[in-house]
Amino acid sequence: MVLIPRRRPGAGKFPARPRGSSAKLSRVLDLPPENLIKSISAIPISKKEEVADFQLSVDSLLENNSDLSRPDIQVQAKRLAEKLKCDTVVSEISTGPRTVNFKINRELLTKAVLQQVIEDGSKYGLKSELFSGLPQRRIVIDFSSPNVAKKFHVGHLRSTLIGNFIANLKEALGHQVTRINYLGDWGMQFGLLGTGFQLFGYEEKLQSNPLQHLFEVYVQINKEAADDKNIAKLAQEFFQRLELGDVQALSLWQRFRDLSVEEYTHVYKRLGIYFDEYSGESFYREKSQEVLKLLDSKGLLQKTMKGTAVVDLSGKGDPSSFCTVMRSDGTSLYATRDLAAAMDRMAKYNFDTMIYVTDKGQKKHFQQVFQILKIMGYNWAERCLHVPFGVVQGMKTRRGEVTFLEDVLNEIRLRMLQNMASIKTSKRLEDPQQTAERVGLAALIIQDFRGLLVSDYQFSWDRIFQSRGDTGVFLQYTHARLHSLEETFGCGYLNDFNTACLQEPQSVSILQHLLRFDEIIYRTSQDLQPRHIVSYLLTLSHLAAVAHKTLQIKDSPPEVAAARLQLFKAVRSVLVNGMKLLGITPVCKM
Repeated sequence: MVLIPRRRPGAGKFPARPRGSSAKLSRVLDLPPENLIKSISAIPISKKEEVADFQLSVDSLLENNSDLSRPDIQVQAKRLAEKLKCDTVVSEISTGPRTVNFKINRELLTKAVLQQVIEDGSKYGLKSELFSGLPQRRIVIDFSSPNVAKKFHVGHLRSTLIGNFIANLKEALGHQVTRINYLGDWGMQFGLLGTGFQLFGYEEKLQSNPLQHLFEVYVQINKEAADDKNIAKLAQEFFQRLELGDVQALSLWQRFRDLSVEEYTHVYKRLGIYFDEYSGESFYREKSQEVLKLLDSKGLLQKTMKGTAVVDLSGKGDPSSFCTVMRSDGTSLYATRDLAAAMDRMAKYNFDTMIYVTDKGQKKHFQQVFQILKIMGYNWAERCLHVPFGVVQGMKTRRGEVTFLEDVLNEIRLRMLQNMASIKTSKRLEDPQQTAERVGLAALIIQDFRGLLVSDYQFSWDRIFQSRGDTGVFLQYTHARLHSLEETFGCGYLNDFNTACLQEPQSVSILQHLLRFDEIIYRTSQDLQPRHIVSYLLTLSHLAAVAHKTLQIKDSPPEVAAARLQLFKAVRSVLVNGMKLLGITPVCKM
């Protein structure tokens, strides 16, 4: 049975995937080889028994070929298996539930997988035929988006981590990605903030700790406004002055914004995250008025008895389907500014896809924004996508509830430093603070990405810092240990190794798992859920831990040591690829 490479045309031969057979499989099925690419997958490893390497899904074939649509799929699987014959590559053919399974010649499997991992390096898994013909797209991702002067809640942290992951994934797949941080830097809160600063603000505090001081002012003015209607009125007047372009009001607002962005940039740098553009609602204060005129000219704007302006999304006067786009005093709203921003980005970037990463509480808001764009005649609204995520409960630092992202980072670093100090096996580090922060961030990211993004979860500091089990600390520890192996035993002779030295069950399990990496990336690219990569990397780390105990390098014959070192090097290489997609910086010592 001839193997069809599961790699992009021109990317070289990789005879480790039975992509059907110009000679047999495709002829038996009367299907072109390319139709089989997504019907064949690597079989997940099993702790209980040794499994075959690949499976052909008969169900998947039935979707592509109506001629095969006969009632008993299992009978068809057996008939198909009987028609196929083993050869120098495929050593065993069997059937599973609704599948035909293939076992590859072990030495060939070993050589092919390890050579490919080394050759492809950071591109391993991305050169698969699963991605062949993938068009290069222009993708805009709107994420993080904290509100200036309001607390940087955990939702913004999740948006930051998830948005960065999606951007990393899209860039790895060759797309042109623009990362936008759309700050909440406009709206009635700035009426309150401007008024509050005039009453309670201190220039020295603003200079030394802008985010903290603006937050304190904002909290205080909100308390005052709740008891004093006059203050609420002053705040409304201040925001009206902003909307009308009052120089003094705008000057104060600009200072608040500039100091906040400077502070945020510093914090994002600690996270290893960057943005191509710092935008904000303020950019669209004038354009939002143009949107209102455009809606009016299209007959979509309706005035209510209260003096507000709405768009009726039902077309039947159903109040529950109204989307308010203007306050009674003529000022814009969040939805109006989002409409203006979407139109502006289309004009500027001509995107193929625009992704908004926010909490699931904004699901209705984005549904309405996309629907308004559509009824305005913008068909590209169908290219806009909202990626929602759930609520995290219980994230508190020792000082109390989380207020700013920097508090979270400082807490992570502090707790991880204490953990590392208590472990006797910890190595002397050149920069323990940086290592602690990177390991701690890995711990945070893995906990956040383990489940479905839309699910709520209870945060636990104790759980995320466990060094054993499915945690980011364990992931970093595995990488550091594998790096130490390479440092200790060297890797100058790694390209020449004997495949016969890697036939133990622990080696085979690792090789089989490495085979699945492209499928994991493909699946992740389809639903944008990082949990697939997290689960894959944790399994790989557990396999490496078992192999590290049983496949000794020290005191082994040189040929055996070289082969095992090659295997561990391949594991580390794939770990690095996956960790970087998730937004984790691997550490080499801890």
